[in-house]
Amino acid sequence: MSFFFSDYCYICQERILPDISWKALFSLEKESFICTDCRGKFERIEGEICRICSRPFQQIDNPFRDEDVCYDCFRWEEDPEWQGVLEKNTSMFVYNEFLKSVIAKFKYRGDYMLAKVFSESFRKKVQGLVVDVFVPIPLSEERLYERGFNQTEAILIEAGLKPSNILTRIHTEKQSKKSRTERIHLPQVFQLLPNPQIEGKKILLVDDIYTTGSTLRHAAKLLKQAGAATIQSITIGR
Repeated sequence: MSFFFSDYCYICQERILPDISWKALFSLEKESFICTDCRGKFERIEGEICRICSRPFQQIDNPFRDEDVCYDCFRWEEDPEWQGVLEKNTSMFVYNEFLKSVIAKFKYRGDYMLAKVFSESFRKKVQGLVVDVFVPIPLSEERLYERGFNQTEAILIEAGLKPSNILTRIHTEKQSKKSRTERIHLPQVFQLLPNPQIEGKKILLVDDIYTTGSTLRHAAKLLKQAGAATIQSITIGR
């Protein structure tokens, strides 16, 4: 059994001292890319959550939920155009200020090595899921040129999984600059490559953040129309 310890934390750059306890030696965690302090700042999504989007119910008041579904998802499912398009989203961490800063470094400052930080949690989340095709949410050619790589594709690769780049994206204004209403009513921003061979397949979409669910649902709708059996998604943050 071999263990890999980076000399320095990939997030804060502080030196990592390896844990040489018996617990560490027999742990399934064989890689350490971040320090204990940074690891503790990631807030895992736990407790009561929306069964569709993974939104923690502790973040919202009771009037904004309908039994085990948050009001946002309730509205999506009320609309015949979007009903059942995205079966379920699973998110790994609460999108707190720490995660926001890490994802900004990952996306906008081209720090590819942060894909290794998320890959282990990603592997654990997909265990037990029946998935035929892993589809990273694509970047437009302009965004890909700016960033140098697609961060969701990088996570899949570092997790030892094969990304299927069957979607392309039309270049638009950044999603972060749009209001919730604008995001929901966007025209279709994705296109499907010819002969994607997904009929009857179980698809898992991968993205960085679940905000309104619009991006994932637009992608899922296209895949559903192409014959996919089910579409779920996983995001880093929620």
